[in-house]
Amino acid sequence: MVNISSFAVATALSLATNVDAFSGHRSFTKSSSTMRHMSAYPTTADDILWTPSIKTGERDELLGPMTKYCEDLYQVTRRKTRTVTCGPIKFGSDHPIVRQTMATTDTANVDASIEQIMRCADKGFDLVRITVQGKREANAAAKIREGLFKKGYNIPLCADMHFQPVVAQLVADAVEKIRINPGNFADGRKDFEEKVYESELEYIKDREYLAEAFIPLVQKCKELNRCMRIGTNHGSLSSRVLSYYGDTPRGMVESAIEFADICRSQDFHNFVFSMKASNPLVMVQSYRLLASEMYRMDWDYPLHLGVTEAGEGEDGRMKSAVGIGTLLADGLGDTVRVSLTEDPEFEYEPCNRLSTMAESRLAATNPEAAARQSAVKKYVDTRDITTYARRVGSLPSKKDEEKVDVGLFLNPNGSVLSAVDPKMLSEGSAPYLYKELGFKTAVGMPFKDIATSDSIFMRNLPAVDDTNARTGLRRMMEVGTGVIVPSEELEKNKLDNAVALMSLTDAVKTNGKLPEGAIRLAIEIDGDEDESDIAKVKDLDPIMTFININDSLSQLHATRRVFEIFKANDINVPAIHHYKTSASDTTEIALELGTKIGSLLTDGNGDGILIEQDGDTKFSVEFLRNLGFSLLQGCRMRNTKTEFVSCPSCGRTLFDLQETTANIQEATGHLPGVTVAVMGCIVNGPGEMADADFGYVGTLPGKVDLYYGKEVVRKSIPNEEAVDALVELIKEYGMWKEKEEAEEIEEAVAA
Repeated sequence: MVNISSFAVATALSLATNVDAFSGHRSFTKSSSTMRHMSAYPTTADDILWTPSIKTGERDELLGPMTKYCEDLYQVTRRKTRTVTCGPIKFGSDHPIVRQTMATTDTANVDASIEQIMRCADKGFDLVRITVQGKREANAAAKIREGLFKKGYNIPLCADMHFQPVVAQLVADAVEKIRINPGNFADGRKDFEEKVYESELEYIKDREYLAEAFIPLVQKCKELNRCMRIGTNHGSLSSRVLSYYGDTPRGMVESAIEFADICRSQDFHNFVFSMKASNPLVMVQSYRLLASEMYRMDWDYPLHLGVTEAGEGEDGRMKSAVGIGTLLADGLGDTVRVSLTEDPEFEYEPCNRLSTMAESRLAATNPEAAARQSAVKKYVDTRDITTYARRVGSLPSKKDEEKVDVGLFLNPNGSVLSAVDPKMLSEGSAPYLYKELGFKTAVGMPFKDIATSDSIFMRNLPAVDDTNARTGLRRMMEVGTGVIVPSEELEKNKLDNAVALMSLTDAVKTNGKLPEGAIRLAIEIDGDEDESDIAKVKDLDPIMTFININDSLSQLHATRRVFEIFKANDINVPAIHHYKTSASDTTEIALELGTKIGSLLTDGNGDGILIEQDGDTKFSVEFLRNLGFSLLQGCRMRNTKTEFVSCPSCGRTLFDLQETTANIQEATGHLPGVTVAVMGCIVNGPGEMADADFGYVGTLPGKVDLYYGKEVVRKSIPNEEAVDALVELIKEYGMWKEKEEAEEIEEAVAA
């Protein structure tokens, strides 16, 4: 017989008699009118009204299926949330997106922490998080708070808590917000042992120690009107959740819901959720899944967005934009943190820009955005946000009569196309262009490498009598590089073995008739075509399509419509996102690309990218090519370099993270397909390096542990020896290759 507490019986009776146990949506909503009439709130797990099980099907049975994850699939509308208060700032849909960061100083160094937090506030941040490892840091947090007030700074502070429930209660006296990680707040046992739960009852039995550890903090936060973040991380799920749900978005969501149930049992609702992961696809799916669950349970808690351990430079900004930008594009997200392996002040620009981009797309406050979204022709969005499945276009095959191999014009894992101007092929310039496009050369002849542009796009061709330029094009085509040229240009300026690009309208009119010399067709779609015309792509049989959305339409929604029509008509032609930009700095273009194209690739829609500049600032072909490959790698499509998962540093970090990361990148950055995690402390490793092949983790001051997967294989290595030891470890597991000596351009020119 199952024992049921008197509190649970009372709650069940209230439901049966239509008296709300949690006023609002059936049995699960925002506050408890029944509880307010009881002498005390629940004190044990048996007394808590837990969200019905997802595994047994009880949740679906009681609440029905999940039906949506955002307010509107066809217009950007911010998800409606309650207001959560954090000192002088407010989170929620009625307020601006909150920009936040995390201090990298040792929290115990009060003066240094105050100075850095002041710099962050001056930069524009609304909130700063600090790490609190123990009582020493909790006491320091109180001094930091007092010191900031004395200097006229009321910026709220958030204490980042791991493993220390008692210390969390202490620091709640000093700061406005507490971040807890459900994976290690009460259950930090990262032993990765496989457990087998024979029943749901066995799994929920362990909730007792969760409630025992967490309820006192919830009560303290409620008493002091503190804010809380229930911050689940993909890489640090508890061994209990890992064993029952696996290393999955569903496990992340269920872990957070358990802690929210405890908060709600105490009638405490001043909290936000986060679902962070270093993998943007996992991050996006987890947030969408949580939002969908909240819709069906009638919960309205705000969302804190972030891609954890994003890294540095354009790659870190790109990865953050892919994850954060995708969610903001659907109206999800109320506060943003961009986690970079850089000083926190440098996080403000990308954090602020992603927020302003999101605010500019809201239909309710931006008439121009609303007009573009409304202008998209009607379609039915059938995406399944509970899973990820990439639409993979069918690559072309070489025909017997063709002199070049069109099968090499695209890559099955995602393609990067480069826009090339004829002057780049002028006399003596070809070797430089080969380098910009990522070719290797042997005796002056180009051949493709792992990160060479798959094809090139030329709006204009060099003259027919320009022998040097034409020879350069022919040599690239002979090694499998497609040359795509507008059909009208080929009519005037013939190029053998070219791919002719036509608008869909023209292709339908001419039935795809090719200009003389062209061997294949590519079709450009602007998103304003009728469904019947887009369906004709199948019969026209192009080698690829360019998705180049009309400026009068919402790029996100018009592109989703195109892919829905492709799916409905079984059109498997590769689709290349043709992105035009006038961005004038590297951060802006990385954020644009990650947000606008990444939001489509995270749904599995797209086979590659072509970046074309139409502004005054001109980036090099090489920079744009590398940016394209960074996008594909960030969207988990095509790996062309070592993947680095590096934490952004904080007060727990046990070595100079920026310098160490740079040294590791220099030593191992030439290993495509290999993922290396660089973690400043044991909190972020091994958990946060869930996707990594190798881990470099600070454990003691001056000492590093090395991991292979989730297993420690080298312990307590001195910092000065650790990078070399990492290289030897990679060699030991057969994943090392020597760096190739770069071929000098002068040699190519001479050849």
